[in-house]
Amino acid sequence: MNPNKQKIIELFYANVKGKKPNTSSSNQKHDGKKGHWLEQQMGIKFNASNSPDIFGYEMKNQTTSGKITFGDWSADEYIFQHGRPKKIHKTNQNYNISKDRFLEIFGKPNEKKNNRLSWSGIPCPTYINIYSAYGQILKIDTNSDIIILYSYSQDTRANKQQIVPLEMQKENLILARWYRASIQKKLEDKFNQAGWFTCKMDNSGVYNSIHFGRPMNFESWIGLLERGIVFFDSGMYQGNSRNYSQWRAFTAFWDSLIEESY
Repeated sequence: MNPNKQKIIELFYANVKGKKPNTSSSNQKHDGKKGHWLEQQMGIKFNASNSPDIFGYEMKNQTTSGKITFGDWSADEYIFQHGRPKKIHKTNQNYNISKDRFLEIFGKPNEKKNNRLSWSGIPCPTYINIYSAYGQILKIDTNSDIIILYSYSQDTRANKQQIVPLEMQKENLILARWYRASIQKKLEDKFNQAGWFTCKMDNSGVYNSIHFGRPMNFESWIGLLERGIVFFDSGMYQGNSRNYSQWRAFTAFWDSLIEESY
């Protein structure tokens, strides 16, 4: 057996197996508190380098949402001005709008959050080649860049004429672009080294097993996006500088990739 894999299994058996996550010292409003506990038990420290979590392997925790995230990967280009200093590029060079203005035009107010605007849920496309009710669609272009386009004719909002500025009332307006090179680096730095593993709990919430999957490269990942297995789960909202661009797949898919269990 790979010695690094053996080390991970030994850490799991020594520090995690047979235990329930103790989150008493964590922020109880934080969704990732159980994952944070697991990271501590496995000796994983936060890293901003986009390298794998431990010994060349990326760790994914069991979730209650039924979805597991590949990464929170913001687009390289948006139609709104973003970054410090503000980035001017092909997508936004003709449109001098802020992120808040973008949310007013292409997002939706959340009644449960005092009408805070967000680019998530109904307005934003989730699966490839399917228009949202707000005329937005996710596509892969000939360079294998991922793009989100807006088409005025596909926007079903009754008051779209009052919301969308005249210069944006067009077809195939690019709202966001992820470069192939950017996604490939982020994905392969994490998942195409030694592989990945996940720790699972039984029905009572006790960790009882650890499972390993093989490395994943960009070609296989983009193929999953094309098949509708990988999807875009946007959580962008007004007042937060983060874009929350989550790329995910359902837990059942991740489970289908498991090759070894201990």
